[in-house]
Amino acid sequence: MTEICTHVDQIRPVTPSADGCEDCLRIGADWLHLRLCMYCGHVGCCDSSPNKHATRHFHRSKHPIIKSLEPGEDWGWCYVDELMFDQM
Repeated sequence: MTEICTHVDQIRPVTPSADGCEDCLRIGADWLHLRLCMYCGHVGCCDSSPNKHATRHFHRSKHPIIKSLEPGEDWGWCYVDELMFDQM
């Protein structure tokens, strides 16, 4: 049985909020990989980054779906359902 994300209806056309992790840019911190909130366009850093701003954004906003902003990557993640998407 294939699991299906129950939050795909919350994916919107978004514009990235910054050219890097907007929260790291604000505090002068470094990041490893970038994630894009598919609800509001917030750009945050991944959980391998020291500040984990993409996940912090989810906990603060409850926006469930992110996608990778890394070149050559085309996947997404639903925090609520804990499911990965291919080709977002």
